[in-house]
Amino acid sequence: MADEISGIVEKPAFWDEASAHLMRRDRILKRLIPRHTTEWMQPRPTPFIALARAVVGQQVSVKSADAIWRRFAEKCDHHPTPSKVLALSEDDLRAAGLSKRKTEYIHHLAVHFAEKKVHPELWAEMDDDAIVAELCAIRGVGRWTAEMFLIFSLQRPDVLPLDDLGLIKAISLHYFSGEPVSRFEAREVAQAWAPWRTVATWYLWRSLDSAAVRY
Repeated sequence: MADEISGIVEKPAFWDEASAHLMRRDRILKRLIPRHTTEWMQPRPTPFIALARAVVGQQVSVKSADAIWRRFAEKCDHHPTPSKVLALSEDDLRAAGLSKRKTEYIHHLAVHFAEKKVHPELWAEMDDDAIVAELCAIRGVGRWTAEMFLIFSLQRPDVLPLDDLGLIKAISLHYFSGEPVSRFEAREVAQAWAPWRTVATWYLWRSLDSAAVRY
């Protein structure tokens, strides 16, 4: 998990309305939300950096991901861009600590941005599913990564990431007394959260950690 400490960053415009709606509609969130009145989602950096960090962080600990990212960023003059990545050799990327597969993924991501196979300038007008489809055409970017991007980078208000283990764990804990939960059951619980499922998800993530969640 990964994100945010607030009070430093601007609150999303929809946050208060969403929180009030969720407290009216859901007895669990009515109890959880007042515990976190000074925290909210922190926006992510540029789309390329956000996606590159997501790729770097796959299947490694947060500590390892941070260390690899620092070395990778150093090779890109501390500000990775598609052109800077494409100027690096495979050996350069491997020396930063990236696996062979992640080296391929980062290169493929850079090519997609450099050749304008993704369209950040249009995302504001595109629906969530269309953006997910565009992102999932990039090797190394699956649906979970795309949904985290929708939530944290684009701050889309109604994303329900059913592939996220943290969300499923929180639903199990708070709504099913710790019993296993199917995707169908999780979706049923989340019906009451629309059109603010992103915000409900964030509060449920936050309920699992004494420190701010990280994704």
